[in-house]
Amino acid sequence: MTDKQTIQWPEGKDFAFTVFDDTDWGTVENLAPVYALLNDLGFKTTKSVWPLDNDASNKKEGATCEDPAYLQWLLDLQSKGFEIGYHLASFSPSKRDRTMEALEKFKELFGHYPYTMANHNMNTEGLYWGSSRLSFALTRLIYNASTKFAKNNLWKGDDPNSPFFWGDIALERIKYQRNFTFREINTQKACPYMPYYDPSKKYSKAWFASSNGSGIKSYNETINPENIDRLVSEKGCCIMYTHFAAGFVKDGRLNPDFKRSMEYLSKKNGWFVPLNVLLDYMVATKGIHKLTPVERLSLEMKWLAAKIADRRTS
Repeated sequence: MTDKQTIQWPEGKDFAFTVFDDTDWGTVENLAPVYALLNDLGFKTTKSVWPLDNDASNKKEGATCEDPAYLQWLLDLQSKGFEIGYHLASFSPSKRDRTMEALEKFKELFGHYPYTMANHNMNTEGLYWGSSRLSFALTRLIYNASTKFAKNNLWKGDDPNSPFFWGDIALERIKYQRNFTFREINTQKACPYMPYYDPSKKYSKAWFASSNGSGIKSYNETINPENIDRLVSEKGCCIMYTHFAAGFVKDGRLNPDFKRSMEYLSKKNGWFVPLNVLLDYMVATKGIHKLTPVERLSLEMKWLAAKIADRRTS
């Protein structure tokens, strides 16, 4: 990494590490062992939620904050220093009034509006999602030709003419939104501009990138001793994107490779804080970078290359 990209981490730490956990399929049963391990090892990360149910008959997508036992577990996590983030209003599309209700519910439950958020693929109110994540005709053409999710602007959260529009609310109430995910443990190396402001996406205050670990296989491919050693030597920053409900616990037992790698990581001199704390520190250290068109094109092409190679959508 260049000197410009290198950040001096607080408390004499060599690097920074955190996780944004998309809430899909999550329940107390399949998540509690993961978070117990994280807490025991000293990791404080970010667990996203759906504040509301949308269809009481459909629970396969995972628990929401309307489940009393799940909510109590979330509040306990928050009391231990974990951040609660936002994964849109619920597990199926929500129009503007429902989104506003969800954000107020979030504030009522957790004491503030969400600091960090990530879109949920299945929701029409996704903000700058699908081809709207991209800003150039070339990159949109590549995206539309390479993904099953190219459905002619399926996502409408940033469209003022849509009943699913809530971009103005997001701009007012949410500090950081996730966009690109890369095949690189050092997220800061893959996206040295973050947190950044993109003038082409006016309904976001700031964006962050992440490192790919959507399920147990890709997470273990990214978080392994060799990569961890490189992250430490580069004095970098890793923001993992994952679904901790996607195979990390089986029959009540943690995946052994995941457990070993996290134990190895915990022994390094890392700064293990929730995502909002990490991003706030980066902003205080170097500000919010205003993305240039050249930088935007570079990020978009890099993300598309990784996405096509992985055949993934996030």
